[in-house]
Amino acid sequence: MSSERIIAVEEHVTTDVFLGAAHGLAVHPGDEAEVELMRTVESSGPTAAALHDIDARVAAMDAAGQAMAVLSTNPPGVQPYYAENAVPLARLVNDALAELVRTHTGRFGALGAVAPQNPEAAARETERIMSSLGLNGVMINSHTHGHYLDEPRFRPFLDAAEAARAPIYLHPRYPSALAPYDVYGMQGAIWGYQAEAGLHAMRLILSGAFDRNPNLTIVLGHLGEGIPYWLKRIDNRHAFAAGTAGAAGPMPKLRLTPSEYFRRNFVITTSGINDDRVLELALHAVGEDNVLFALDAPYENTNDAVSFLRNAPLTDAQRAKISHSNAERLFRLAT
Repeated sequence: MSSERIIAVEEHVTTDVFLGAAHGLAVHPGDEAEVELMRTVESSGPTAAALHDIDARVAAMDAAGQAMAVLSTNPPGVQPYYAENAVPLARLVNDALAELVRTHTGRFGALGAVAPQNPEAAARETERIMSSLGLNGVMINSHTHGHYLDEPRFRPFLDAAEAARAPIYLHPRYPSALAPYDVYGMQGAIWGYQAEAGLHAMRLILSGAFDRNPNLTIVLGHLGEGIPYWLKRIDNRHAFAAGTAGAAGPMPKLRLTPSEYFRRNFVITTSGINDDRVLELALHAVGEDNVLFALDAPYENTNDAVSFLRNAPLTDAQRAKISHSNAERLFRLAT
């Protein structure tokens, strides 16, 4: 396995272009605490250095035996800002990502940023990301000003992503309803992140979004944000409740079961979950063709994640798929 090609697909960076343009912008109400934290993270200290220093990133990849990284802008990206600023900021970010890919041939792919605040502009930028910029998909940092992609306003963006064959990496951020998490440090990666991203994914599934856009692909990190553990119960409760009235209206009837959408329209990555048993559950939930390797750099240790991949109890065929071939196919990366 030591010679297996390794591609990591949830790898964050920030650039001087983003810092110079974003850090002075007004923030939408409700997003202030998260943006304040991330501006601090991006501006000073070892994490800031790791986000900025591409040469150091390449050196760490080389030391660990990692061939390639699919880059994305540090979350929450452009989404906390007002639409009139977020739309041009996304273009600047994507131009900078494309330049990183171009100047480090074969080492990087990238997921572009869009501003869901303006769904029509997000649709146009998705087309540019996948065509003239030659990037590999889109990253959405969960909710945008408390709104989720299942809402009708976002259909132009989902339509464009499906048409352009742009995988949408649905990345966590602080929950939109923050108060219950605003104790004991629960807003972030210890609990709030996966609760938020899992909620967003479930909203997409239960809304019927994948009946309207059957060829749309959503990527979830952290081995599925908890959803694989719950799939049997989700199917059971949906079969019981679909079409019945609830406090907020009926649960929609769907063409497939929730777990069938999860297996058809989702792929999941290992980011931050170096656990053999959780990986086994994930493989059972979505199949070996829909699990990809990711680090969540620079927030996780590169050597630990690569060692987990190399030593996990997998067949040679499974390891090849997870380490590189699934990513090559999904993100259309050069082999």
